[in-house]
Amino acid sequence: MDVEVFDYADHLMSVPRAHLRMDLTQDENGLLLVHSGKTVVHCPLTENGMIAASFLAQALGVKIPALGSSVPVRVSTGVLFRAVGIAGLDYGKDESYVLLDRLLEEAEMQRWTSSDAT
Repeated sequence: MDVEVFDYADHLMSVPRAHLRMDLTQDENGLLLVHSGKTVVHCPLTENGMIAASFLAQALGVKIPALGSSVPVRVSTGVLFRAVGIAGLDYGKDESYVLLDRLLEEAEMQRWTSSDAT
């Protein structure tokens, strides 16, 4: 089982928004990114899943929560787009790290611009 990006992610990203309130949760099955009770991304407890989870949290600007805990996330759809892209990378391929660097850089710039504007 690998990282799952749910169709709900496309639904969320289809309407540009400056702020989406989400939760990043860690349970015994892995890491979940949730919006309004619906799962957006699931990173399972696999090598690729945990690597993706770490970079997903970084893109969102938060730390991975402790087991059984959640952290609130507030990001734009642009940051979410990049975070979803990061979650979908195959970390077994070296080429993925080139894309990762770019997506992390863009997510950080967008988080800074978004928080700077408010």
